[in-house]
Amino acid sequence: MALNIAGLVAVLFFYALILGMGVWASRKSRREEKKCVGSRSEVTMVGGRNMNIWIGIFTMTATWVGGAYIMGTAEAVYTPSRGVVWALGPPSYVLSFLVGGLFFAKQMRSKRYVTMMDPFQHRYGNAFTTALLLPSLLSDILWVACILGALGGTVSVILDLHSSYAIVLSAGVAITYTLLGGLYSVAYTDVIQLLIIFISLWLCVPFVILHPSSSLSSSSNVTLTPLHSPPAWLGELKTEDVGKWIDEFLLLSLGGLSYQAFYQRVLSAASPAQAQITCFASMILSVILGIPSVIIGAVAVSADWNQTEYGLPPPFERGEAGNVLPLALQNLAPSWVSVLGIGALAAAVMSSVDSAMLSSASMFTQNIYKSYLRKQASEVECAWVIRLSVLLVGLAGTGLAFTGEGVMAFWLMSSDLLYCMIFPQIICVVHCPFANGYGASAGLFLGTFLRFLSGEPLLHIPPVLMFPGWREDELTGDIHQYFPFRSFIMLLTVLIIPSASLLARLVFTRHMLPPSWDVFGVLRETGNAVTGVNGAGRADAAATETTEIY
Repeated sequence: MALNIAGLVAVLFFYALILGMGVWASRKSRREEKKCVGSRSEVTMVGGRNMNIWIGIFTMTATWVGGAYIMGTAEAVYTPSRGVVWALGPPSYVLSFLVGGLFFAKQMRSKRYVTMMDPFQHRYGNAFTTALLLPSLLSDILWVACILGALGGTVSVILDLHSSYAIVLSAGVAITYTLLGGLYSVAYTDVIQLLIIFISLWLCVPFVILHPSSSLSSSSNVTLTPLHSPPAWLGELKTEDVGKWIDEFLLLSLGGLSYQAFYQRVLSAASPAQAQITCFASMILSVILGIPSVIIGAVAVSADWNQTEYGLPPPFERGEAGNVLPLALQNLAPSWVSVLGIGALAAAVMSSVDSAMLSSASMFTQNIYKSYLRKQASEVECAWVIRLSVLLVGLAGTGLAFTGEGVMAFWLMSSDLLYCMIFPQIICVVHCPFANGYGASAGLFLGTFLRFLSGEPLLHIPPVLMFPGWREDELTGDIHQYFPFRSFIMLLTVLIIPSASLLARLVFTRHMLPPSWDVFGVLRETGNAVTGVNGAGRADAAATETTEIY
């Protein structure tokens, strides 16, 4: 197969368009910095808190509708024994945005925080916040590596171009415009990227459906499924798999609320109400953008691949189910349509890469460098720290993208840890006013400890805790947990944090331990409560100090 010159030119055009939009948006960012009378670095991190509502909706949707969402949905529908019932992306995003809009967006935006780590820093201090922040930074770097690696594989399928070129080019473009304009460049390029995704994928659908090898085409020779049997692409949910389905669904939906990328867009909204509207509108758009992947995956299930240049055996038997969407575009649609499809995937990948880089840079600058390492740092210095952090995260993720599939396993494990560790912490710091550092530390330790004891087949970590319904793989010998153990650990952690907080408060107020051991200041908070200023009030005061700079 020769290099697809027309496809390469089209992809380069997409990249140039996105880069041009990023450069243009960086000028708007500089204008906003001149208008801002307070912290100019916050223009880079949260867009000066005056992001247009439509831009906010587009950037929130584009961040979540990435390459993993588009390709993963098609893969789930296409994979035998899974099907639509296991395509958890669209329904999980509905729950994620619904819960985020109802219970977190308004609460976080009304406090005028800059990152999702701010409430932890205000209540628990710098040491605990740093411990909580490090896994988030690592997860973002692994996220960048995974999606760049996936893009490289996709480009090599359609353009017959070595994956390394796509990885380097995509990373270079995303790093460049993120460095130039921060959140403004990320948000405005997300608008272009989302439009490319929407138009390209929906344009591909009718061509894929009408291809002669498709079972939906009148000219197809493929034997149709009997009327009394459900189509294969619907999939099957067996009784013994219900626990695993619930666990994966909750991990995808609630685990998404553990990422700074979500809160960065919430906190950039002009008001708490606008932050909620952004979540609810993104919920609808993400479902609409997931439908083409479902359709293409369903067509690939019943397509006669022997009628295409791909031939037999089909993708699943070749171990290429993960690339079924680009393979379907390449073999079931005209070449110019498949080029549009690869443009959509490239746009989806970059919309996630830039968000992950800026998220990590914002948290490091705001919650470690500015609040802990150099409290006297100037705004110019903080701006350069953000840029340097973006560059380092981008380079680290790009380097890891070349190391192979092991990165995906580590990223999935880190996502599990964020779900078990950070999501319970966010629930309690936002909605539990009496939670303190002792309860948070106990929850952090318990969630991490139990998750590692549960094992992970992808990393070949054998489980020590065997939950009900576990099974052993006959080929590899790995133990697979079918009980929703991740969600169980998450819920247990949510209960431990307030329980341990109340116990610690009781121990110190009853003088069971000397006051000098009270490293988290429970006695100080209790004393303030007597004078009318409790721990939550202290957090509010800290947030008010941030508000005054505007």
